[in-house]
Amino acid sequence: MRTIAEINKKINQKRAVVWTVEELKTRVAEIGVTKAAKEVDVITTGTFEPMESSGGILNLGHTDPPIKIRRCWIDGVPAYSGFGAVDLYLGASCAVEAMDGEELRERGGGHVIQDLIAGKPVQVRALGQVTDCYPRATFETTVTRDTINQFYLFNPRNLYQNFIIGVNGGDRPLYTYLGPLQPRLGNAVYSNPGAISPLLNDPDLQLVGIGTRIFLGGGIGYVAWEGTQHFPLQRRLANHTPIGPSATLALIGDAKQMDVRWVRGCYFKSYGPSLMLGVGVPLPVLNETVVERCAVQDKDLVAPIVDFSIPRRVRPTFGLVSYAQLKSGKITIEGKAVRVAPLASMFLSRQVALELKQWIEAGTFTLTETVSPIPMDRAFLPQDPWTDF
Repeated sequence: MRTIAEINKKINQKRAVVWTVEELKTRVAEIGVTKAAKEVDVITTGTFEPMESSGGILNLGHTDPPIKIRRCWIDGVPAYSGFGAVDLYLGASCAVEAMDGEELRERGGGHVIQDLIAGKPVQVRALGQVTDCYPRATFETTVTRDTINQFYLFNPRNLYQNFIIGVNGGDRPLYTYLGPLQPRLGNAVYSNPGAISPLLNDPDLQLVGIGTRIFLGGGIGYVAWEGTQHFPLQRRLANHTPIGPSATLALIGDAKQMDVRWVRGCYFKSYGPSLMLGVGVPLPVLNETVVERCAVQDKDLVAPIVDFSIPRRVRPTFGLVSYAQLKSGKITIEGKAVRVAPLASMFLSRQVALELKQWIEAGTFTLTETVSPIPMDRAFLPQDPWTDF
C-alpha cells in the first residue's frame, strides 16, 4: 500500500519509478502483477483523439468606453457572449459563419483555439447592448493569447471511457462525427485507442476524480466534474470495463500554457469542425489492484459495431468486437471482411503518455488527491416527446 503523499515525496526527490501503461503491460507479462506493483509508483496513460465537446473561455478586458458584448465573432466563428460583459465561450465545433455570400469554409472554433495557443493574432468583431454603464455599441480589434486576460479550455465532455465503431449498412455514403462511412459496410471507424486509453485502465474511477491533475493539451489541467453524457451504468465485462460509451470527464486547463502539438483544429467532411486533443492521466500505484486493472489487454476490451444508416437515437448493432481485432485493420461483419481504422492517433497517444512520464520523472509534475469521487450511479436520460398530449 502506498499513499499519494509518499509517491509525491519520491517524485520531488526524483526517485519515483514511472512506467507508461504499455511498459506496465509488458512488465506484468514478464514478472507478474505482484512484483510489478512493488516496483512501479506511477503509470501514465494517454490519448490523442477528436473531442468536439470542448471549448475556450476568453476574457477580452474592458474597452474604453466599455461594451457589453451580446454578439461576437472570432475570426468569423460565433462566440457565446451571454454572461459577463467581455467574457466569451468559443466552442470547438462551432463553424465559421458565411457572410456576404462567402461559402462556409472548413474552419471552426477548434482552429481558432489552435491559432490562439500558437500565439497567432485573431480578429474580434463584437456588437454590444447599449446601457448607461456600457455605452459602446460596436467593437473590432485583433487579439492574441497575450493581450487578453484569461484564456483557458473548459471542456464539458472529454475522455470517453469507451465508444462505438461506426459502419454504414445503407446504400449511400454517410458523413458523421466518425468521418465518412462508405455504403454497404465499405469501412468501419473507431475512436478510442483501447488498452492505452486513460479510463479503460481505471474502469471503476478509483484513481481519477474531481481535482485530479492531468496532462491537457501539453499543459497542466484538472478534472473539473463528471462529463456530459456520463453513463457509468453501462453494461460491463468481468474485468469491469464497459462494453460501450460510459464514463466521461469535464476538464479544465490554462490554454496559455498549452502547445499546438497537442491541440489541433480539424474538420470532418460534410459534418463540421472539431478539435484533436491530447490528454494524459497519471495513475498512482496505491495497491496491486491498480496494476491488475492496468494490465488489461486489447483482446479483453470490446466495443459495439453501430449502423449509422438507421437515423435513430438507438441504432441496430452488429455485435461486439475486441480492440485487438480493430487494431488488426480488419473485422468481420456478417461474414464480410471490413477494413477498419482509428480516429485516435496511436502514435501520439503513446507520446502523450511518454511526455507525462518524463514530467513526473523530472519532478515537475506531482499527483493530487481527489476532492470528490466521480459518481458511478448516473443513468442516461434521453429526450423523447411526450405521448400523452
